[in-house]
Amino acid sequence: MDLNLRKAILANVSDNNKEQLEATIIDAIQSGEEKMLPGLGVLFELIWKESSESEKTEMLDALEQGVKQAH
Repeated sequence: MDLNLRKAILANVSDNNKEQLEATIIDAIQSGEEKMLPGLGVLFELIWKESSESEKTEMLDALEQGVKQAH
């Protein structure tokens, strides 16, 4: 991903509180628009970096289940 795109996405949400961040995530998922995927990726990157090993394991378990259910 282009570093400028990452910076732009972070700048767009840098002043958001928890509720605004949640609304952004929900809107991106519900819209189903491909153009929202880079933003979700940047947000996930932040979540991943701030998570403990046990939280990462929990996310990976949830992801694995979600991938299996998507098929």
